[in-house]
Amino acid sequence: MSEGVRPGRSSGAGAYELLLEAMEAGTLPAGTRLREAELAERFGISRTPVREALKRLEAQGLVLHEPHHGAVVASLDYGQMTELYHMREVLEGTAAGLAATHATTTEIEILREMVERDRGLLKDPAALAATNRSFHRQIRLSARNRFLNTSLENMRISLALLARTTLATPERGAESVEEHAAIVAAIEARDAARAEEAARRHMRNAFKARIRLEHADGQG
Repeated sequence: MSEGVRPGRSSGAGAYELLLEAMEAGTLPAGTRLREAELAERFGISRTPVREALKRLEAQGLVLHEPHHGAVVASLDYGQMTELYHMREVLEGTAAGLAATHATTTEIEILREMVERDRGLLKDPAALAATNRSFHRQIRLSARNRFLNTSLENMRISLALLARTTLATPERGAESVEEHAAIVAAIEARDAARAEEAARRHMRNAFKARIRLEHADGQG
């Protein structure tokens, strides 16, 4: 699907986006049973696009069929999560480095505005998580590499399976925003190496925050 054009919510693609956004927001967490009728009523659409969306999500590994339970939201084990963050570090770093070369002045201004806006959202983890996704999307679009963009979009889909946002952990929201600021500063300076390292460091810190969150959930 192209970046700027959203499908109608009554289409299969529209239902897919609604379900994926609900997973990203944590309102459809891992293990949730996915019943067509309930989802159709919840989103105000018919069952046909919901059925199409569930088939697409299943093909991507986000939905599983369990015996006696039917369709459920999948989950990532520790090994899969580690692999995902390793690839995030590589790909997000590459995107930031390319953005330092290809981003326009207007795109850099937009990135700066995003950082300033996010400084005002530190007490709202859900809103900060949504704008965090927008920030990384803008970085990858500024990189001007369609193959990298596709890889990062596929990764964004897998990230929907991670429970809760790490930005809700103490201090992580503020740290993340300042890490974004460092990435933007390097992009604005047209320093590809520094931009890539700043993005890689950001991903390493995000992974550490995720591990701490997983440990905290295990103790609960």
